[in-house]
Amino acid sequence: MFRGLLIDKQDGQQTASVQQLSESSLPEGEVTVRVAWSTLNYKDALAITGRSPVVRRFPMVPGIDFAGTVEASADPAFAIGDPVVLNGWGVGEVHWGGLAERARVPGKWLIPLQSPFTLRQAMGIGTAGYTAALCVLALERHGVTPDQGPVVVTGAAGGVGSVAVAMLSKLGYEVAAVTGRPQEADFLSALGARQIIDRAELSKPGKPLDKERWAGAVDVAGGQLLANVCAAMRYRGVVTACGLAAGMSWPASVAPFILRGVTLAGIDSVMAPVDERLQAWRRLAQDLDHDLLERLIREIDLDDAIGVAADLLEGHVRGRVVVRVDAP
Repeated sequence: MFRGLLIDKQDGQQTASVQQLSESSLPEGEVTVRVAWSTLNYKDALAITGRSPVVRRFPMVPGIDFAGTVEASADPAFAIGDPVVLNGWGVGEVHWGGLAERARVPGKWLIPLQSPFTLRQAMGIGTAGYTAALCVLALERHGVTPDQGPVVVTGAAGGVGSVAVAMLSKLGYEVAAVTGRPQEADFLSALGARQIIDRAELSKPGKPLDKERWAGAVDVAGGQLLANVCAAMRYRGVVTACGLAAGMSWPASVAPFILRGVTLAGIDSVMAPVDERLQAWRRLAQDLDHDLLERLIREIDLDDAIGVAADLLEGHVRGRVVVRVDAP
């Protein structure tokens, strides 16, 4: 038996509770992992609270991330005792995820823990930080360099945004941080943001083309905010879009794309191939200040996850929430 957070649904009513689970109830997979640390992401919070139909199979252990050590393996790529990390692949949605002391998954979903990170630090980064790294790599791939102008990051005090701010500033970019929480200005400045922008400035319907402001963007919001970011991009600017915190709709014009040559690059972290995942994690090891990483981390126990999930959706959580699952 092992402890885990289980979401179930009966007669249309969803419940979430921490309880004892049987190892025989674990899903199929070649590798069984003793989970030491997991995280609480926006998607996890939606799943736990039931505010969005993230979970597509019940009962479900949520948690789109986990880090731990291999306990049993039928995959020759992994041996007992190997430290491993998982991000995405539908865990916590259609396959039991990381908010439990044990997980069983296909070996192809795992990557080795990258040096010099500890298991805890890997979850301090988690899918949010790994997604931020994918965004940075996409900006570079499309030719955005620090000398071309500022890069704007929306949702800057959240998980993706905070890591993106820290990485971009270390790489020499001038970062403009967008947040709806002005009380986080000092936190964002400490991460390297040179300008703090009130989210309200970009949340109302704007012009199809606005004054050119930014050479690049990392957007976690979607909706009207993304439309306004696109409208204010400089000529040949690049927007990386990886979230929908402000909605799935996109009330935008084609004007930025056909008149300024703006590129909108979609970033998918869930099904990204292993080589891209490893590239992102290696860049995190290289370009993320490990001292700053500790400023991003809030540590909670598994029993706290349900309450913190609601706080996260209300915008009361900054940085990264790390969940102690079965850590020594």
